Amino acid sequence: MNVASASASASTPTEAPEFAGKVALVTGAARGVGKETVGLLVARGARVVAVDVRPEVRTLPDEFPVAESGTDPEPRILPLTGDITQEETAVQAVRSAIDAFGGLDILVNNAGRMLSKPVTETTAEDWDTVMAVNARGSFFFAREAFRAMRERGGGAIVSTGSYTCTVALPEGAAYSASKGALAQLTKVLAVEGGPLGIRANIVAAGVIETDFLDTFRTDSRAYLASFAGAQPLGRVAQPAEIAEVLCFLVSPRSGYVTGSVVAADGGFTAI
Repeated sequence: MNVASASASASTPTEAPEFAGKVALVTGAARGVGKETVGLLVARGARVVAVDVRPEVRTLPDEFPVAESGTDPEPRILPLTGDITQEETAVQAVRSAIDAFGGLDILVNNAGRMLSKPVTETTAEDWDTVMAVNARGSFFFAREAFRAMRERGGGAIVSTGSYTCTVALPEGAAYSASKGALAQLTKVLAVEGGPLGIRANIVAAGVIETDFLDTFRTDSRAYLASFAGAQPLGRVAQPAEIAEVLCFLVSPRSGYVTGSVVAADGGFTAI
């Protein structure tokens, strides 16, 4: 190596991971988009509180291990089981982030519930169940995160929404209304959060190939296949693709983006 090369190598700093020093909270973290988002955040330097009602959330630290070093020996994932429709779950999750990692910088409101029923067959219980997860639960987490971020001096909130934020889904009255409510909540968070350095956005995701559809359709695989040709891209989304958009919207790279409904639907709503 010549002198010039040696000098150049010595003066090139090692680039820090994108989310180094950041603390994130992800709901619906056990599977699908939530799980992919946890993996991306951890790989890029964040410490993550991962929340899900399903007990398999506890396996995430083993699935996304981080090599220990003398400067960073602590675990990067803190799994919590809890029902996000309960106010105390949100309070506990945010408190856990503060106690375990020192604060909260990022919230990914990903947990969701789907229902496919005609309007005339949708019961009051159906409506309340979907709203409790998609709107009520997301509100609880956003409110508690907002409070923590205000004390922190700023932060970023992103929610996994749906193309039904902007277009109608037949047999999806409760689901569409809940995602519309989440989109409006996001805009309020952005307006109130701007002066505090808190950004808020929502991803209007298209149909995603996860087991989420299995929870409300017995023909989920055929249903997925039927949507492929409806997108200009000719396919449905993979969980990692939506996770990348979520991570972008909580990163410094999107520092001037707030209050936005960001479509990630393969061009479905462009038709």
